[in-house]
Amino acid sequence: MKNTLLHRLESILEVQLHQSLTHMQRGLEKESLRVTPKGELAQTKHPEALGSALTHQWITTDYSEALLEFITPVFQDTRRPLSFLTDLHRFTYQQLGDELLWVNSMPCLMGDELSIPIAEYGSSNVGLMKHYYRHGLWHRYGRYMQTIAGIHYNVSIPENFWSVYHQLENSNESLQDFISESYFGLIRNFLRNVGLVVYLYGASPAVCASFLQGRAHQLETFREHTCYMPYGTSLRMSDLGYHNDAQAGLNISYNSLAEYVQSLQHAIRTPYAPYAAIGVKPNGQYHQLNTNILQIENEFYSSIRPKRVTQSGERPTCALADRGVEYVELRCVDLNPFDPIGITEAQIRFMDVFVLYCLLEDSPPISEQEQQCNIENLQSIVTQGRDPDLRLTSRCTQAPFRQWAQAHLDKMLQVAGLFDRAYGHQAHSEVVKAQMEKLVHPERTPSARVMETIFEGEQSFFEFAMASAEHTANHFRQHPLSATEAAAFLKEARRSITAQHRIEAEDDITFEQYLSNFFSQDACC
Repeated sequence: MKNTLLHRLESILEVQLHQSLTHMQRGLEKESLRVTPKGELAQTKHPEALGSALTHQWITTDYSEALLEFITPVFQDTRRPLSFLTDLHRFTYQQLGDELLWVNSMPCLMGDELSIPIAEYGSSNVGLMKHYYRHGLWHRYGRYMQTIAGIHYNVSIPENFWSVYHQLENSNESLQDFISESYFGLIRNFLRNVGLVVYLYGASPAVCASFLQGRAHQLETFREHTCYMPYGTSLRMSDLGYHNDAQAGLNISYNSLAEYVQSLQHAIRTPYAPYAAIGVKPNGQYHQLNTNILQIENEFYSSIRPKRVTQSGERPTCALADRGVEYVELRCVDLNPFDPIGITEAQIRFMDVFVLYCLLEDSPPISEQEQQCNIENLQSIVTQGRDPDLRLTSRCTQAPFRQWAQAHLDKMLQVAGLFDRAYGHQAHSEVVKAQMEKLVHPERTPSARVMETIFEGEQSFFEFAMASAEHTANHFRQHPLSATEAAAFLKEARRSITAQHRIEAEDDITFEQYLSNFFSQDACC
């Protein structure tokens, strides 16, 4: 039987479909903690000069009032998200006073848990729901876990690709059903292979001991206050990062759109005894939105999500069930402390190749056993990825890690050729070849560079991270926006504040009724 990936590549080239790849759409979401000049978590409110965190298009907050989130528009040009993200940093630094943005994924100098301020979004029903949802995360998982930062890479395959690819695959499904199921095939392969991205780009092998207070761990200690994994790549993606027992038992299916929606909504509707013990509104104060395994869809943590732009007040699963998958959100990217904005154009090119590889490679359904294997493989790479002797030993994968990784990169190099032809240069092949070098030279990985800097400088993780934050702050402060460049950001800040006030003034039902209406959408799908 002919290799399916090779056959698809040949078919795409034969009909010149690779030319459509220049129309891929991509956007970035980047989180960064605000800290004081001493490196402590900022206790100040979200700066008013940055606008409303509820309604601003590009600048909001994630879990904490101190956890900024930058959101770029969607662009076809790979450079545009990076330049827009750069301008967001330049503008923000002009409003921050002496505060800094933390440039590492793992936080530091963590005080008492209650010193982490939960994000606030005003008095409207939608703003209160966002705030109380975060209270639920606190009572369920604690606040420390919510201060971890990363970059989400949103990407969609162009429409003019899908219409032709639909024919090449001889599909009898409607075009949108075909698109949705193809995205789920991409997602399954991503889950099988995400450890490759974590090895190549993971940049969080160490953390402050203060982050681990009260938690059992097996990390080694350097200079008393620094905990690290000798061969680790990404603590952010480890059990010390986004992990909880309730979600560990979930079996969210990615074998079809229908199964995904059904299994996710089942978790949203299913009561969970430990959360029932917390209560929804003890003593008249909201502790969570409900007592189910998941309060809402976004509570389920995964390294990738199928997405569809939602309408006002619409639930994500309802949008997916009604109109299908529109794009995917890749959530596995650590902040790169060696780059001012945390991600590079070369990495975006690599991620594009990786996404298309996951789409074009065969992607059979994932059984519960394989799902567990994928988790085990990822955790091995997270904790031991730079070990030259690492073997993947799950029931599904029995191979030396570097052999496994090289096999995927070899096939990705073939996929990169499509991009090279479409763009008229060799940049995509070159970036894949550069990643191959990291298999031979693990010291070139970002995680190894972090540990090398710490060890050679006899620094703690805090000293390394603080120096990185100060260096980055100086970079942006030396390149402020001109008045003309800043005008659009100032205009959006003013517009967002007005929009928040309008939403608050237009509310005409109680918060309890708003919640009831929101959760009643389960019936739609």
